[in-house]
Amino acid sequence: MRKTLLICFFCIAAIVHAASPIQGLLERIDKGASRKFIVEQVKSPADFFELDQKGDKVVIRGNNYVSIATGLNWYLKYHAGIQLSWNGMKAKLPDVLPAVTQKERHETDLKYRYDLNYCTYSYTMAFWDWKRWEQEIDWMALHGINLPLAIIGTDVVWRNVLMKLGYTQDEVNQFIAGPAFQGWWLMNNLEGWGGPNPDSWYTQREALQKQILKRMREYGIQPVLPGYSGMVPHNAKERLGLNVSDPGLWCGYPRPAFLQPTDPRFGEIADLYYKEMTRLYGKADFYSMDPFHEGGSIAGVDLNAAGQAIWGAMKKVNPKAVWVAQAWQANPRQKMIENIPQGDLIVLDLFSESRPQWGDPASTWYRKEGFGKHDWLYCMLLNYGGNVGLHGKMRHVIDEFYKAKTSPFGKTLKGVGMTMEGSENNSVMFELLCELPWRPAQFEKDEWLKNYTAARYGKADATVQQAWLLLSNSIYNCPDANTQQGTHESVFCARPGMDVYQVSSWSEMVKYYEPEEVIRAAGILLSAADRFKGNNNFEYDLVDIVRQAVAEKGRLVYPIMIDALKAGEKELFAAASQRFLNLILLQDRLLATRPEFKVGTWIEKARNLGTTQEEKKLYEWNARVQIATWGNRTAADEGGLRDYAHKEWNGMLRDFYYHRWKLWIDAQTAQLNGAPAQGFDFYAIEEPWTLQTNDYPSHPEGDVIEVARTAYKEITR
Repeated sequence: MRKTLLICFFCIAAIVHAASPIQGLLERIDKGASRKFIVEQVKSPADFFELDQKGDKVVIRGNNYVSIATGLNWYLKYHAGIQLSWNGMKAKLPDVLPAVTQKERHETDLKYRYDLNYCTYSYTMAFWDWKRWEQEIDWMALHGINLPLAIIGTDVVWRNVLMKLGYTQDEVNQFIAGPAFQGWWLMNNLEGWGGPNPDSWYTQREALQKQILKRMREYGIQPVLPGYSGMVPHNAKERLGLNVSDPGLWCGYPRPAFLQPTDPRFGEIADLYYKEMTRLYGKADFYSMDPFHEGGSIAGVDLNAAGQAIWGAMKKVNPKAVWVAQAWQANPRQKMIENIPQGDLIVLDLFSESRPQWGDPASTWYRKEGFGKHDWLYCMLLNYGGNVGLHGKMRHVIDEFYKAKTSPFGKTLKGVGMTMEGSENNSVMFELLCELPWRPAQFEKDEWLKNYTAARYGKADATVQQAWLLLSNSIYNCPDANTQQGTHESVFCARPGMDVYQVSSWSEMVKYYEPEEVIRAAGILLSAADRFKGNNNFEYDLVDIVRQAVAEKGRLVYPIMIDALKAGEKELFAAASQRFLNLILLQDRLLATRPEFKVGTWIEKARNLGTTQEEKKLYEWNARVQIATWGNRTAADEGGLRDYAHKEWNGMLRDFYYHRWKLWIDAQTAQLNGAPAQGFDFYAIEEPWTLQTNDYPSHPEGDVIEVARTAYKEITR
């Protein structure tokens, strides 16, 4: 009997071990990897991980699965020279792992590590399937994320709620945005754009969200679900007799209406929303609500009553729930949150690296009292529109974090957050941010970068370190006071003109580094390429950095072209403009070598979600229009959205940006030769590309190193 019980005990233990999300994670990284580690879970009041050794096996010890996964990632990076990143989540581990010669412990008193922005779900994740999401959730766990925004399938909730309120399917379709624009719909900015969505879309979204939440919860990751913020369709007054306010326009789009908290049906509709959300996806301990986002009018709204109604509806569904709000521009309004109880609100200081609101007096969005009694997270936005480009405030992000932590506002600082509009870029900055909670003391950027490059490429290399140090002191050294929205945009992607500098309407770009330094860094990195041939991380970075160098060359050639045009120098203009156009095609060929930089990859993902040709066409149009005109003519031109999500991608460079510049250059050439000046309707030039369905390959074309060498030789000749 005793022997039988013992056998049963070990069987149960084996089942528990087999079901561990850490074992699944290890097996997805490298088949058989789970046999090389010992994983130990230990109770602790604070999040921690330890690296240790037992015999020939590495021990990863922590207080929960996310802490253990974070410890695993730390071991892989800083002991095994393996960095898992968006461009590669698999690795070949050595048969015998490098031993941990001295027990290493890291802990943090920062409870939350947040991930994602509503925009990320549109600019990067709009067309992800479960396979890609599974990799992302693994990435989150490895990077210590325990509080991610989870908005997929919220459209299913809204569809069901509106139909219960009496809306027809057609009316629902006019309200819910299409696949590439749901982020702005859920932030109360627009209705319907990109739709109508087919029934199969809702079926897919519900199933996918359930898979996502199941895996998150297995890890112990707590999803932040969209809560009820008072949003109703713009016609809710006429359709349902509700008392609503009109928040106005957003970039030319009418916003959804805001249901006044004094309306007797506020509680009823909120209850209906949460009941449906809970039925589909379960209760959450965190809900995201952002009324009046990005300039929505608050005229006629009692902000305190609005805050109390939103908070009260959330607490009714789950008394433990916490409201998560984005600090962006004037939001969250002080009057809306001042009477929310302490502990029931977490504020994401969305743009901490450039426009902090936590109480830093140097900020242009300075809040004297910060967020008062409420908890907040130090967040890095960094990327806008999912644009491609090297960019960051490497030293400043480190310094500001420790400055905030040791300030009087540090008492309510509860963690860090990644709030990028688009991801899968600038890995160096996000790796840095994710490590901050686990490093108790301020550290030097250069020393950290040295260890980063060794981890990312699997070995230390003085040449590589030299290249990255140069980048860190130029393009990754954006000045503290600079408030530009993301990367220094490529002139290739701009609408042509005589005075082109930035691409998107709100960029706020200013010159803060010398283009020649980036070009020199690319050359230094390229000189080490043969030693890293076949190294996935190196080859990805090589393409990205040489891409940046080609863009910098374009910025240097552009003024020569314009000066020649202004001076009436026909031959010089012809030579400079041809050089400029050739650089666009050169960059296009370079980016063809990696699938991450191909428009075909983006479009293929969109098409693959369609179950019919009509669906595939709708999703492809969503994918194309977002990265080109973004909106209709009014939103693109008068609303300023055109080129906001521009991409330096193979295929798009050749067929969209080159085409636009070529038409403009040909018109200027004709004018130099006596033809009358020609006006340009750029939207009419751009829209046809969004309506096309021609194929773009997603597979890599050409040898990375050889094409990079050719490109570099061309820009330095």
